[in-house]
Amino acid sequence: MLNQQDIERVCDASHDDPFSVLGPHRMPDGRVSVRAFMPGAQQVLVIDADSGRVLATLAKRHDDGFFERVLTAALHSTYRLHVRWADGSEMVMEDPYRFPPVLSDLDVWLLGEGTHLRPYEVLGATPSELDGVSGTRFAVWAPNASRVSVVGNFNHWDGRRHPMRLRRECGVWEMFLPGVMTGALYKFEIRSRDGQVLPARADPYALRSELRPATASVVATMPPMIPPSAERQRANALDAPMSIYEVHLGSWRRIADENAGGPGRWLNWDELADSLVPYAKDMGFTHLELLPISEHPFDGSWGYQPVGLYSPTSRYGEASGFVRFVARCHVEGIGLLLDWVPAHFPTDAHGLGNFDGTHLYEYADPREGFHNDWNTLIYNLGRTEVRNFLVGNGLYWLERFGVDGLRVDAVASMLYRDYSRKAGEWIPNAHGGRENLEAISFLKRVNEVVADQRPQAITVAEESTAFPAVSRPTYVGGLGFHYKWNMGWMHDTLAYMARDPVHRKHHQGEMTFGLVYAFNENFVLPISHDEVVHGKGSLLNKMPGDRWQQFANLRAYFGFMFGHPGKKLLFMGCEFGQQREWNHDQSLDWHLLDDGPDSHLHQGAQRLVRDLNHLYQDTPALHSLDFVSGGFEWIEHNDADRSVLSFIRRGLDDRTCMVVVCNFTPVVQKGYRLGVPQPGSYRERLNTDSAHYGGSNVGTPLGIATAQQVAWNGKAWSVLLDLPPLATVMLEWKA
Repeated sequence: MLNQQDIERVCDASHDDPFSVLGPHRMPDGRVSVRAFMPGAQQVLVIDADSGRVLATLAKRHDDGFFERVLTAALHSTYRLHVRWADGSEMVMEDPYRFPPVLSDLDVWLLGEGTHLRPYEVLGATPSELDGVSGTRFAVWAPNASRVSVVGNFNHWDGRRHPMRLRRECGVWEMFLPGVMTGALYKFEIRSRDGQVLPARADPYALRSELRPATASVVATMPPMIPPSAERQRANALDAPMSIYEVHLGSWRRIADENAGGPGRWLNWDELADSLVPYAKDMGFTHLELLPISEHPFDGSWGYQPVGLYSPTSRYGEASGFVRFVARCHVEGIGLLLDWVPAHFPTDAHGLGNFDGTHLYEYADPREGFHNDWNTLIYNLGRTEVRNFLVGNGLYWLERFGVDGLRVDAVASMLYRDYSRKAGEWIPNAHGGRENLEAISFLKRVNEVVADQRPQAITVAEESTAFPAVSRPTYVGGLGFHYKWNMGWMHDTLAYMARDPVHRKHHQGEMTFGLVYAFNENFVLPISHDEVVHGKGSLLNKMPGDRWQQFANLRAYFGFMFGHPGKKLLFMGCEFGQQREWNHDQSLDWHLLDDGPDSHLHQGAQRLVRDLNHLYQDTPALHSLDFVSGGFEWIEHNDADRSVLSFIRRGLDDRTCMVVVCNFTPVVQKGYRLGVPQPGSYRERLNTDSAHYGGSNVGTPLGIATAQQVAWNGKAWSVLLDLPPLATVMLEWKA
């Protein structure tokens, strides 16, 4: 019989090896001892699983519900437990402690080594069948815990009932719970090394989570693998058009809820598929980019403080709905990028912080492990298991949902140990430098895995420093991203556009400096959510002048942006001139398009963005050589007195080119002579001052300028143009 000390430790949930105590145990003489811990049970019988015949009645060894009996004969078949509870109810159940380990030796080896490409397939909660019995496999990494239990609505959230088995080789606690099926709520109750029972933790690998403010994980099935697509790979190529519509799903559009009132309810995945995707397609965007959709407890974080990195947020429905949403995007020819956050995580009690009573996922020293800007914890990217968790997560979204790419958030904060820290507030690397060598290695690893396992997908870095070769392959010393956000271009050009036109001639370099380094990286030109929050105002309201001039400036800027080398990104609402600053708690102001004195101007801005997108897609000269210096040539960038910029965009086919001319003053420039690259006719393809867009309809007569053999701007040929006020004009030449 079992000694009393082991029984006491099982009853108070302090035993570190419950499988050595509970379940069936063969005695030296061949008999079997069966032990069960059933708090609240009056009687526990061992019965034959096939016939239901009673094999033994377990003796109660402890008042808390510990039962044990040495069977008089060896077990020759599978058994079950018949339990009679204190309230008189009865049930027959499988004994979870009779099942073998659930992790294979190979899984244990790869997890311990930190090289398991898809750890999410073996960690977390996995509905499965073991020994012919349906249930769920649970596994969680907590190497420094003294005990880990699965708790849930299937065991009264009682950490005494289902303590797990520790696989010491990899620090993973595991258990198969028969009868626990999809939809069950669960967490992990962890006792630290010093005996403290920690707040119950959500599963780091949970595939589904409760809707906030509830925080439990939910047992869910794994989405099927989405096969690679050559079509999607072509759409993500460097020479393909890429115009990205950045969206916060909770505030793009809401539906009035008569019961809830207020700002209305969120759209679910199917409603978004039926509304957002067709809108993006109609507007000519090639890609959608979603602010983080991993589960996050606080709406105001916009998803950038996720707790459930593997769990699509429950705000918009189940993961199956997200699968359908992605599929709808692809049917309509729209790529889908996700904002991904491997830089930091929040301090919520049910999350990853101090996970097993130690600084498991984060650096222990706050000089390395705490973000002062965001009050978040920083992943310890020097720990193999943490790297494995994150690399596997990136692959999970790409493979299991067919997502086209990951926009990696806050890369600059990852690359430098002194990011947003004063002297003495950071720890140098092993060589005494400021670079975070672990993070650099991690980012290279992510990009190499994506390139190898999912070559159709792309990664995009939100990186605001001069760190070299961010979008160059790792085999030539780069970080391996496909694209990098051009934050410098965004800051410079918006600063210029915010100036009164009378002062712009003194700041022409803010619009031209981006071309000094435009081909050092594969750049995306981002007008993102960060530019329309926190008191910065909307994009429209950054523009100076009266209402007409604000819209004219906005249209001229859009034209300049779409003519400039680099892929494009525009945050939702900017395309129609959202007037107020973005608020994540309510819908965009779609009513601006329908009524009010400025509705024609909002409609005009929206029509312009639609036309720019379609022209951009249909014109190889505007996108095919985005990252090659031969695809761009200045005509005139020194005409600061008139605040005019002009340049040429070329594609692979030298039989066509696009001349882009921007007038950033409210003065019509009649008879403006401009050098052009070759003789022939230059047809106006787009004029942001068109009445169709709410402009004054000034332009070159008949929209065609014929080259004259008059040398100008260093070219043998030139044209005479009437430049509209505060406008961009695109003129196409064809052989």
